Amino acid sequence: MPHLLDLEGYLQRIGFVGEPRVDVTTLRALATAHIAAIPFENLDPLLGTPVSLELAAIEAKLVKSQRGGYCFEQNGLFLAALKAIGFDASGLIARVLWNQPEDAEVPQTHMLVRVEVEGESWLADVGFGSMALGGALRLVVDEAQPTSLEPFRLITDGTQWRTQALVRDQWRTLYRFRLQTAEAIDYVVGNHFTSTYPSSHFRHSLIVARTLADRRLGLRNREFVVHSLGHESERRTLQSTDEIKRVIEEQFGIRLPASPLLDAKLGALPMPDA
Repeated sequence: MPHLLDLEGYLQRIGFVGEPRVDVTTLRALATAHIAAIPFENLDPLLGTPVSLELAAIEAKLVKSQRGGYCFEQNGLFLAALKAIGFDASGLIARVLWNQPEDAEVPQTHMLVRVEVEGESWLADVGFGSMALGGALRLVVDEAQPTSLEPFRLITDGTQWRTQALVRDQWRTLYRFRLQTAEAIDYVVGNHFTSTYPSSHFRHSLIVARTLADRRLGLRNREFVVHSLGHESERRTLQSTDEIKRVIEEQFGIRLPASPLLDAKLGALPMPDA
């Protein structure tokens, strides 16, 4: 039998108050609550632990064990929650272009969600780490749309779409994608590549992110950054393994996994470039 999501447990995990309805207001509220409560993190790939995309495993990790995860887990859980509420929702797959040239040849390693609600198509994405989408975007072309933080927009050449965020007065592309629904096997392949390919940055770098109402928190190896709207970013280099663990637990709300490799992996993380 297919696993049934404990919807009430999920709503409690993200701190959603009230009765969820099949409307845009609920969709936006769910996405904003999710990214604030469930952080992006790649501890399992870093530790060499297999990443399961089975809903039961995702729920056990992200909901019950107070962990985070990356896009396939985050948006897989979000999609299951939307469907449990009654939304008409489906998964898409994208090629990440963040900090890459616009024409870069990159694999399909990112999941996002399409939702049909109130007579319109919307996009939601609770799994893009440092630039997680606060809310949802109407599937319209070249229109700046407000979110809980930066404005976002969608552009298209008629075949491929690109999601962009306005960062320091410049539109920057997060990823490109097509509108056809992805098959489950597409996520299995992308997840396997992302979590096991020898040169995948998820295998060698610590990446943790959390998006709150007024700021984004990020941890890349030993560099902890707080990006607040309208202010200069605050950066701090974490010197010791204990300090890294304390920031992960206190700032990101993650219950660290029991692993004999954890201290060794965190202790070996490189210092930021000067």
